[in-house]
Amino acid sequence: ASEPQFQVDQKFQEQLGAVFSSYIELKDSFVDSDAEKVQSEAAETNEALGKVDMKLVSGVAHNDWMNYLTPMQNSLNEIQSADDIEVQRKSFSTLSDNLYKSVKAFGLGGKEAFYEFCPMAFNNEGAYWLSDQEKIRNPYFGNKMLTCGEVKEKLK
Repeated sequence: ASEPQFQVDQKFQEQLGAVFSSYIELKDSFVDSDAEKVQSEAAETNEALGKVDMKLVSGVAHNDWMNYLTPMQNSLNEIQSADDIEVQRKSFSTLSDNLYKSVKAFGLGGKEAFYEFCPMAFNNEGAYWLSDQEKIRNPYFGNKMLTCGEVKEKLK
């Protein structure tokens, strides 16, 4: 597993860890293809994101966090305002990319994350997501192709 790019306050890692935990609930709602539950989990994740104290990081780390934070908030807002699961999935992909960058940069304070990829998502464009387990549970297809995908990277 790769080490985080920045050494940051443990509290910041814990707050990011809470975002990750909420994100996992959100991912599981996508696995279940439950658009309504997706909306409420997106709201929870947004709330967790709002509790991350940006004053705990400074300099380059702060700038990087701001670069990831805005797209994550935008994606979560898009997910909350959409009721079509396919539209929600598109925003989830952008959310996942930025959360991945955040985890790579700052770490999760001891939590493990798996960066997973499905080559068939979005008409074979492919899409990534984060998981707390190696076992593939595909958020882009749900029951249609539950185990389509592979682990690309292990993070901590």
